[in-house]
Amino acid sequence: MKFLADGMLGKLTRWLRMIGCDVKYFNDLDDEELINISIEENRILLTRDVELFRRALHRGAEAFLVRGSDEVEKLAEVGRRFNLNLQINVDNSRCPKCNAKIRSISKDKVKGKVPPGTFRSYDEFWECPRCGQIYWHGSHWQKIIHTLLEARKRMKRITNRSDEMKH
Repeated sequence: MKFLADGMLGKLTRWLRMIGCDVKYFNDLDDEELINISIEENRILLTRDVELFRRALHRGAEAFLVRGSDEVEKLAEVGRRFNLNLQINVDNSRCPKCNAKIRSISKDKVKGKVPPGTFRSYDEFWECPRCGQIYWHGSHWQKIIHTLLEARKRMKRITNRSDEMKH
């Protein structure tokens, strides 16, 4: 699934990329440019801007108005709407910084590119072929897993509320 996120959704963009979504992000384009990219590249426009959302729909772009008050809620909303698996599979993950697919890299190739303590403590690493960023399951990993778990829980609550309203 391909998305285009407006300038208000930088953090959400990073989360979506980590779970494997192809997300272009711009914080320096005007509304018309965003709508044009969305249409030309067949990307779903994600925005918090009601006026941009309305104009995009009017022009024939697929768009989604993100309303969540925090990152977990935003992720849950987008996950529910587009039936996303809110889990990280590093085989599908994209670089949170530049959107390229990350790839596994052998430990010996990261020596000197990561802090010595990291090199000693971890055996699995991934690299972005575009920007060169190195990733590993460091101390932040548990926080990432917890955030995604919380987003899945909220996603279920949103689904349950929606189902209740249908009956």
